[in-house]
Amino acid sequence: MIRRTALAAMLAATAPAQANGNHPVFTDRSGDLPVEHVYSGGWEHFVGGGVAVFDCNGDTLPDFYAAGGENPAKLFVNVTDRPGAPIRFETGTDVPAQTGVTGAYPINIDSDGQMDLVVLRVGPNALLKGGPDCSFTDATAEWGFSPGNAWSTAFSATWEDGQDWPTLAIGNYVDRADPEGPFEACDANELHRPDEGGYGPPIRIEPGFCALSMLISDERRVGKPHLRISNDRHYYVRGGSEQKLDLQTLTFLTEADGWPTVSLWGMGIAARDLTGDGRAEVMSTSMGDQLLQIATDTGYEAAPFEMGSYAHRPFIGDDGRPSTGWHAQFGDVNNDGLDDLFIAKGNVDQMPSNAIEDPNNLLIRQPDGTFAETAHLAGVATTDRARGAALADLNANGKLDLIVVNRRAPMEVHENATPHAGNWLMIDLRQKDSNINAVGAFIESRIDGRLHTREITVGGGHAGGSALPQHFGLGDANATDVRVIWPDGTMTEWQTLAAGRLWTFARDD
Repeated sequence: MIRRTALAAMLAATAPAQANGNHPVFTDRSGDLPVEHVYSGGWEHFVGGGVAVFDCNGDTLPDFYAAGGENPAKLFVNVTDRPGAPIRFETGTDVPAQTGVTGAYPINIDSDGQMDLVVLRVGPNALLKGGPDCSFTDATAEWGFSPGNAWSTAFSATWEDGQDWPTLAIGNYVDRADPEGPFEACDANELHRPDEGGYGPPIRIEPGFCALSMLISDERRVGKPHLRISNDRHYYVRGGSEQKLDLQTLTFLTEADGWPTVSLWGMGIAARDLTGDGRAEVMSTSMGDQLLQIATDTGYEAAPFEMGSYAHRPFIGDDGRPSTGWHAQFGDVNNDGLDDLFIAKGNVDQMPSNAIEDPNNLLIRQPDGTFAETAHLAGVATTDRARGAALADLNANGKLDLIVVNRRAPMEVHENATPHAGNWLMIDLRQKDSNINAVGAFIESRIDGRLHTREITVGGGHAGGSALPQHFGLGDANATDVRVIWPDGTMTEWQTLAAGRLWTFARDD
């Protein structure tokens, strides 16, 4: 069954935007936030600073919860007046006060229809149960979740076969209790599996190499998800690498499995099928080169430099030192049918080897498959120490807006005001009983003979993520063919859906 919800009038068909002409345009709405919010703190908050974006009151407008570090984390409730109106937020008040928060991820843990929050902290983590009208209660003890007392900086989750509750993966950074640290003192990571209506004791995932991002995904379409872990070699120093874990055997993949040995200052993960073969390419942010891995028949290969995805130095200013990438997210910001890429940039603190004035990137995909930088043209090339971020349609007009969390500087909200964006649609999934948001499902869309594939995942990014309908830019197409592959492999028929709307696929069996 499909349900249709009108979010806004269908947009007029236009030519795709190009970086050398009709580039994206954003309006800074940061000053319209109800309070100034800053992610602050000492060395334990050099990393983190994530934002969780989700709908906490059922009005289809995205709300968000932003980490604060030594400042309290804050909930911002979307009160935008109408589709396309200027973005407005109010401060949410019915949420447990939390300091020491490095990040948060939305996920409906108990499948009651209200989004919950996994809150990562320097100290005990927390599971916040969502209630009506953006209210939250601490369900950590009720759900039997072991909060630990680590420095948690990464998260991902999935529903394993036969389970009504999700398996939760927690990534921990440096072991603060190690007297020999911080170098070569990376902490172990954790896997929390459901047990009798809650969670059993955590399973240690070792060795840990100072995780800063995790993503459980079947990105290569092999029929089962794996846990990808991006690690910071600044602290593991030697002997470590990026990791990929088989969740069934709890063993790490090797080069014999098609998993290349890569060591980098890994900070964020973003995945999206860019080639149209149904398999996701994966961006891993880092200090210096931002590594885009292209899926192949046998594994992965690094994107060619000419693709324009490495974003290894500031593209404006006179600071030629390497950049520092954090949150990365794919999204079609000009609705031309080609996925673009935002990367939050910012020095760790005063690291002299890397650029201090380090602008964020907005890489717009070109028809030939390359990326062109437009952040300075779009008005989002800010140079504060950015950390977490999110692309989301905050005012329901079909265009992706931008949230950026900065360390020791105010958070930013930018409204997408691109004047000649293409058409769009959004797709939401619903199941009965457990895993009601269909984590692990794939959505396939055919636009002008090209296949666009999305996997529903929880995780990735840097210390934050989104739980929102999937946004598809359509260019000048007025409709597209769509089908869903549910988590158990069941497929829907291809169906033609009109542009300019949110469509919900609801599974009744």
